[in-house]
Amino acid sequence: MPTRETVEAFVAQVLAGEHVEAIRDWYADDASMQENQDAPRLGRELLMAGEAQMLARQAEVITELLAPPMVDGYRVAIHWRFTFTSHKGTVRRFEEIAWQTWRGDKIWREVFFYDPGQVQRPDVQ
Repeated sequence: MPTRETVEAFVAQVLAGEHVEAIRDWYADDASMQENQDAPRLGRELLMAGEAQMLARQAEVITELLAPPMVDGYRVAIHWRFTFTSHKGTVRRFEEIAWQTWRGDKIWREVFFYDPGQVQRPDVQ
C-alpha cells in the first residue's frame, strides 16, 4: 500500500512535467493503463514510449491537480487537468480521474475516466 507521502511524491513529479520519468519511477514493470473502456496497454516500457509519443505531438503540456489525491489502502484517485498546446497553437483542456491500484510503492493498474469529447473541443479564448 502506498503512503500518502508516496502518492504526493508521484503527483509532484507529474506536476513538474516529468511525465515519462514518473512512469519510469512509479509504475511496476507489468503495469497497465486503460482509457475509459478501451483495452489496457501493458508494460512500463510500452507506457513510457506511448507517453513520450503523446508529449512529442505537443508544444506544451501544463498539468494541474484539481483536488488532493484520495488514498484508501491500495486504491488512489487523482483529479487532473491537462492543458495541451499543439505545435500549431491550438489549446485544449482535458480533465480526467485517474483510478489507480497500487502494489506496494508502485502503480500496478490505472484507468483514466474522462469525457472523450474534450479531445475534440479546442478552448475558446
